[in-house]
Amino acid sequence: MNRQKKLQQLFKAKAKKASAKLAPVSKDKYISKADRAKLAEEAEREAISSAES
Repeated sequence: MNRQKKLQQLFKAKAKKASAKLAPVSKDKYISKADRAKLAEEAEREAISSAES
């Protein structure tokens, strides 16, 4: 590979990575099983307290 082609390849790779960082995230953030259980428990408590009022 000649020097010019190698430089162009590097620039394209860096540009691709930069544009990927700016793109919106399509996946939701990972929430562990323990955290999901805590959130469900808090939601349950909240539902019970609002039902009592």
